Amino acid sequence: MTKTIKDVANLAGVSVATVSRVINDRGYVHADTRKKVEDAVKALNFSPNEVARSLYKRKSKLIGLLLPDIANPYFPQLARGVEDRMQEQDYRLIFGNSDEDERKEQDYIQTFIQNNVVGVISSTNYPHSSIYENLKIPVVFLDRTSLDRPSVYADGREGGRLAAKEIIRRGSRRITVMQGPTHIRPAQDRFEGAIETIRAAGLDYRVIQTTSFSFNEAGVWAEELFKNYADTDGVIASNDIAAMAVLHEAARIGRKVPEDVQVIGFDDIPMSGLLSPALSTIRQPAYEMGREAAGLLIKLVEQTAIEDKNIQLPVGFIERGTTRKVSTDG
Repeated sequence: MTKTIKDVANLAGVSVATVSRVINDRGYVHADTRKKVEDAVKALNFSPNEVARSLYKRKSKLIGLLLPDIANPYFPQLARGVEDRMQEQDYRLIFGNSDEDERKEQDYIQTFIQNNVVGVISSTNYPHSSIYENLKIPVVFLDRTSLDRPSVYADGREGGRLAAKEIIRRGSRRITVMQGPTHIRPAQDRFEGAIETIRAAGLDYRVIQTTSFSFNEAGVWAEELFKNYADTDGVIASNDIAAMAVLHEAARIGRKVPEDVQVIGFDDIPMSGLLSPALSTIRQPAYEMGREAAGLLIKLVEQTAIEDKNIQLPVGFIERGTTRKVSTDG
């Protein structure tokens, strides 16, 4: 387990401030006390680093970034936006991958705190977890919404509406909507936007409930979709990963895309355009969202004025090969 400056202070029987003075060689420390601190540093194999020095200077430049699944290419896009914006202000990141596991997420938050981060950006699946309520440092939720916390997110409801509108105007009438995890608000916004539009068009819809956004079970849900709704002629997927699994399953059972079944994803991850056929999808501006979240957190950390603590970014339909062309004739 990584030793902290507090562990050194406890072993030496002195305050954290005294340890900081020794490490940074700033201010007077009695020779006997200095020896105790140096011995404790050696005994614990403690490596004085920027974190430790920042305790004395009160100017930590470390930020904790927590993502739910780095196997999904969407989340590294968010991370890159955060990193680029943070670097412009000389902040550095400590990164955690929670695997959508609440216990792992809590462990990472504790690690962030032990490393003296001054703020956290979290794409959490558990925004109401007590660990966030108890944090004494600023938190910004990214790609997640919360009424009582600063957050940056895309307009999921509009994304769902757009997906439904586009699939209907291209001829689908027996539409299956893949509903994302019920505890993730943006996923429900997408779902509600889609079914709202389908109902308004006077059409029925079917639902496949999913429990995560990860690769692991996407194939199972795609299989279930065609098994339960063999006549479906349009699929609005919960994200691009799920959409790819649907394309794979459609090919396996001999359903042609987009002739027999149209598919629309959500996110516009980089590989979406490289598939054959290339995936039509709803684009979320992931990189821009990461930059916005970083900028918002920097303002909170530096206590500068903030006009809006909840930032919603627009989405757009990206037309590719898994949807049919719309006739432009008169």
